[in-house]
Amino acid sequence: MVDTIPSYEEMMPAVLKVLADGEVKTLQQMYLAVSNHYGFTAEQLARTIPSGKTTYVRSRVGWAKTYMAKAGLISQPKRGVCQITQRGREALASGKPINNHYLAQFEDFNRFLSTSNEPSTTNKASSEVNISRGKGLTHQHDEAQTPTELIDIAFTALNSALADELIEQIHTLSPKFFEQLVVDLMLAMGYGGSQKDAGQATQYSSDGGVDGIIKEDKLGLDSIYLQAKRYRDNTVGRPDIQAFAGALDMHRARKGVFITTSNFSKDARDFVTRIEKRIVLIDGHELAALMIEHNVGVSTRELYAVKAIDSDYFAEE
Repeated sequence: MVDTIPSYEEMMPAVLKVLADGEVKTLQQMYLAVSNHYGFTAEQLARTIPSGKTTYVRSRVGWAKTYMAKAGLISQPKRGVCQITQRGREALASGKPINNHYLAQFEDFNRFLSTSNEPSTTNKASSEVNISRGKGLTHQHDEAQTPTELIDIAFTALNSALADELIEQIHTLSPKFFEQLVVDLMLAMGYGGSQKDAGQATQYSSDGGVDGIIKEDKLGLDSIYLQAKRYRDNTVGRPDIQAFAGALDMHRARKGVFITTSNFSKDARDFVTRIEKRIVLIDGHELAALMIEHNVGVSTRELYAVKAIDSDYFAEE
């Protein structure tokens, strides 16, 4: 029975204990170790979620890992591997139950679960959705949440996890690939003419602080100059934006887009509001959201149709 398989939240301590030796482990190694810890039967290990795409055990181990990674108890040095952090060691040593309530003390975790872009409070996660408990979506305030709201919360959590995976994937690839990704995204958003035109533009724009040039419209009445910085931790500051503005002067350009996988400082954002040129800043969070929205680097795994009564059909004349 599915109900005999612990929820992803109940699996958190076991997942963390598997990593307690400090060694870097692959997801497969972690999955096998957690399965051995619980002594799952062959039937339990084979039981798949309704879509048939994965098993309950793999899904729940994966979500336990994801939630603790968002809270900083687990790090992911590179794609597909995990390692316990000092925060994770402290969690094990505390003797406290490791669950969503415990993770809610960390702002990064609350930000991950938040359904808005506003800063979260440390208590916010206590009222967020719990996924994959074996009986569908559950919530600490189910009586106040409609099924549609629960779906929306779950959808937001899934996209938030996907966004982080996208940024991590970008960091495993070359700077050249990232520059092309930026052009692909602009094309997907409706700018430029064709991929061929955009590709030709990037070939001669690799100097002067510009990584790409793309038409603002299909007729090429104006051009947008692109700068792409693939930073992991470095915040893009005002000097970087000033240099980009200077590069636009060299090309007699009026419009630019600066995209980074990290963040922009307050001074950098203030600077673009004070200059005549139009420079749009897109940070890592916004970049991933745009990639998901415009299907760049992602594909649809499942489609769920939410249907409603067709009032026209039931209208009698």
